[in-house]
Amino acid sequence: MKARGLVLALFLVSAIAGSAQQAVQITVTPLTDDDIKLIRQDVQSIKDDVIRDTMQFNNTDAAAFWPVYKAYAAEQHAIAEKRFGIIKDYAASIDTMNDATAGDLTQRMFQVEDDTLALRKKYLPKFQTAIGAKQAAKFYQVDNRLSLIVNMQLASVVPLIQ
Repeated sequence: MKARGLVLALFLVSAIAGSAQQAVQITVTPLTDDDIKLIRQDVQSIKDDVIRDTMQFNNTDAAAFWPVYKAYAAEQHAIAEKRFGIIKDYAASIDTMNDATAGDLTQRMFQVEDDTLALRKKYLPKFQTAIGAKQAAKFYQVDNRLSLIVNMQLASVVPLIQ
């Protein structure tokens, strides 16, 4: 329950921050490596707790789930590294953005989205074997919600192309 409250709090802070941006003039500064690290740490620091609290595994399911999850999370992290590389390239070129750069960044982002979906599909049978189809579906709901939180945080700090 505590982790759900943290997730809800993160969501509300992001939503409030988004609403506040509409009401005041905002000066956008480029996203730094430190900004990206903080965003990632916010979610990573609670991710396992959220999964543990939400899934409420018994000992047998926990023993089967966590090794599969650790492998999944490692591959997920590798994809996230690509994504944050794209964001860094975007931030570096925001003032000099041209059509070619914008097109390249868009294609790279599509590839990250494709890789993310492929990873989820790849691991579904592994999670189903470990914890059953219903629990695997529940895990994917939790994983998706955590991804949405990260996406909301990024959307609130990454400026639109001018």
